[in-house]
Amino acid sequence: MATIRRAGFGTVFELEDSKVGIGTDAATHTLQALGNIRSEAATDIGISSLTTYQGFTDKEARFTTGQIDIESQSGSTSGEIVIDGDVTVSSATTFTSGPQNLTVTDTFTLPSGDTNSREEKPTAGSLRFNQDFATLEFYTGNNWAIVNTFTEMQNSPGSRGRGLIGGGYDGSNYLKDIQKVQIATLGNAINNGELSNVRARIGSVSNETRGIWAGGQEPSYVNTIEYRAIASEGIVADFGNLSANRGYMGCLSSSTRGVFAGGYSPSPTNNVNVMEYVEITTIGDAVDFGDLANNVWYFGTCSSPTRGIFAGGVSTPNGLSAPKISNINFITIASKGNSTNFGNLISRRSSLGGGYSSGTRGVFAGGSNHSEMDYITIASTGNATKFGDLSSDHKNRTSFSSKTRGITAGGRNPAATNVIEFAEIATTGNAQDFGDLTQLSTLPDNGGLSDSHGGLGGF
Repeated sequence: MATIRRAGFGTVFELEDSKVGIGTDAATHTLQALGNIRSEAATDIGISSLTTYQGFTDKEARFTTGQIDIESQSGSTSGEIVIDGDVTVSSATTFTSGPQNLTVTDTFTLPSGDTNSREEKPTAGSLRFNQDFATLEFYTGNNWAIVNTFTEMQNSPGSRGRGLIGGGYDGSNYLKDIQKVQIATLGNAINNGELSNVRARIGSVSNETRGIWAGGQEPSYVNTIEYRAIASEGIVADFGNLSANRGYMGCLSSSTRGVFAGGYSPSPTNNVNVMEYVEITTIGDAVDFGDLANNVWYFGTCSSPTRGIFAGGVSTPNGLSAPKISNINFITIASKGNSTNFGNLISRRSSLGGGYSSGTRGVFAGGSNHSEMDYITIASTGNATKFGDLSSDHKNRTSFSSKTRGITAGGRNPAATNVIEFAEIATTGNAQDFGDLTQLSTLPDNGGLSDSHGGLGGF
């Protein structure tokens, strides 16, 4: 038996009967390693021609650019496998990279990037981290949705509960300020940035991270849509456009979709029955949703994660002198289509300052010449029930909420006010003092939004 030393492997190995040499092309001869072959710095050209790695004691197997053959990777290694360069994995091998066969034994890093870097057609169930909003997202098969944060809002209320109020009118001037309150506490609002321009009679929607303001009057009516991360401060960025210049809309949202309904447009139809929507986590122009049962403006809204509610308002193009209505209608937010009858408010009224909900109960507060608050159970249908009263009958308030507490702010009767009031949604009773806005303001039709309202948790 021959002994060969230092043949490039840094160890000793023996060839039985001395039949085979290095580089032989005798296909019937075999190389038998009686002990271990140890290599410290061997480089494979492509992939090694050895058919098994059984018995190797090297710290790692290193593959450079090449083809991995189906049969070449039997056996096992005791250390790491390091792949340098591009490696093509042949079909039927057990070494795969698809999400269906992903196995993690140590750590796993999600794909991450800004909103615009999302894959166009990912696999349903794909996960990614959105750096724009610090949110975890998954692909439903139709769109990217934010992973439900309802548990966080319940267990860590301090990390949610911001309310923002954008723009308004103080009786003499249009405003561009954004004001912030912490819904779970009491106290005055503080300044928190600006809209791109002065504006009142604005529509607004939001999810857990992003607030959107649309349309309004500055003093001409506009179709502008702009957005901002709720947790940040500063000015807003362009989102897209509504289909027409309008204000006085009724607006509501789920975690993913915001709906802008009805309102007043100076051209071409004055009061409109159009509903359109945006996907909140994207940017782009609003898309047609369906039609309201009436041409209506100056009305209240609220939502659960699945259903949107519209209540009250005026339904003719004759301005505020027109008779008020008490109609309540609803839509299913995730689908598209026309609104359906729900029931009626306890009185006919318009100029409702939006509305708010816990996800199960919706509350509509005040209105023109009215101080009453009434509520509905959103998942059912039927007429509203008396909740309590506001401290005054100021109209044109703005409203927003967490899942437990509702806020109404501002308004006029006839002068503008800076009063903020609140109510606990799960109870009934009169509203209580919360604090004051930074300035006198009338803020009609959903100038306010929050990161924890009752519409969140749905897709």
